[in-house]
Amino acid sequence: MVDSFFVTNCYFDNQNYPRGFSRHGHFTIREAQLLERYGNAYNDLASGKRKPVTDDEHQFVAVCHGKRMPSNEHEKVWLKYMAHTRSPKRFHTLSGGKPQMDVVEDYTDSED
Repeated sequence: MVDSFFVTNCYFDNQNYPRGFSRHGHFTIREAQLLERYGNAYNDLASGKRKPVTDDEHQFVAVCHGKRMPSNEHEKVWLKYMAHTRSPKRFHTLSGGKPQMDVVEDYTDSED
């Protein structure tokens, strides 16, 4: 029998989550464990690098392509991960929305 989402190595996203999935606050402990354990399989299936073998994997690919709604934890956590990594990050400033002008002063070396 073939296991769904079988992989041999852990998944890490050092670009978006350099300290790990569980330390960032976007994911529950269970969700972070699923991403670490099965993330490579999720990524390969979603990108087409890996062909689905089981019914769960076929359903996962259909969810990734928007043909079905997510119904299990694998599909939900991957869509949540994609939403956090693919959407632009919001930055808030304290300037009240007005651009700040850089003040450049002319400094000269002089001995008094």
